[in-house]
Amino acid sequence: MSTSRNYAGIPDEFAHPETAKIVLVPVPYDGTSTWGKGADKGPQAFLEASENMELYDIETDTEVYEQGIYLTETITGNTSPEAVVNAVHKTVKEHIKRKKFVTVFGGEHSISIGTIRAFNECFDNLTVLQIDAHADLRESYEGTKYNHACAVHEASQTTNLIQVGIRSMDAIEKTFMDADKTFFAHETVNDEFWMDKVIEAMTDNVLITFDLDALDPSIMPSTGTPEPGGLFWYETLEFLKRVFEEKNVVGFDIVELCPNPNDRSSDFLAAKLYYKMLSYKFMDEAVDEEYDSTYDVDYRSGNNLSKFDDDED
Repeated sequence: MSTSRNYAGIPDEFAHPETAKIVLVPVPYDGTSTWGKGADKGPQAFLEASENMELYDIETDTEVYEQGIYLTETITGNTSPEAVVNAVHKTVKEHIKRKKFVTVFGGEHSISIGTIRAFNECFDNLTVLQIDAHADLRESYEGTKYNHACAVHEASQTTNLIQVGIRSMDAIEKTFMDADKTFFAHETVNDEFWMDKVIEAMTDNVLITFDLDALDPSIMPSTGTPEPGGLFWYETLEFLKRVFEEKNVVGFDIVELCPNPNDRSSDFLAAKLYYKMLSYKFMDEAVDEEYDSTYDVDYRSGNNLSKFDDDED
């Protein structure tokens, strides 16, 4: 998929599956999208852009790749939507059980059903922070519940779902939406305290699912369904940094990059966003810290993974 066998072309010593703290799972799947196609090409474009990115982060004064980032085999999408979700669920859960900080790069948003399910089975009282232009709360769409339009329906029923940046939805989705935990784009743009309100609504353990169409199409045009009025770069980073600082972010996925060969800026933004999120997670980690396989996924707070007890796939 990538021109290198390692994420961002990092040296082998930082890419070993046993010692790397971070796992990256690529899922090039685009089976249920209904307008712009090409999200299955997103992981490859992301990885290629990552290889051309500086690995020193100025803001955090860190080189987070030195924590170790293991790039797994891709989860192929030549099968049914349900099978892809099940494969994502199985793979993600296996790596969580190995005490890794698990990240996923899609692919369309239906893959997040599997990501969320795995984390919810492993972490108590989970908040799912959805950053997205679309509500994605339909119970079923086009004959399946494993559809990009249903990406967080299950999360709305089984987790503390918080939705940020929403500016497109069907009326039926209101029946599944928690108004107190939905932060519409047209409201946050005039509310200087929206970040405080979102963080106050979270539990301690947070999984982030980031649909790139949450960003304004002026900075992220390469998505399947771009919507005007989105988030901009520095406000997004300010918000994410606060979430990582104030909560135990247990993992994240990024989805819906639909690359355009005539404009690589979106690919590079996705690469920088992924690396920024890792930098915020591990900015307090000592680079020379000896890896200990008994660590929990949150290397800073040590929250235990109590749901692992007697848990079998």
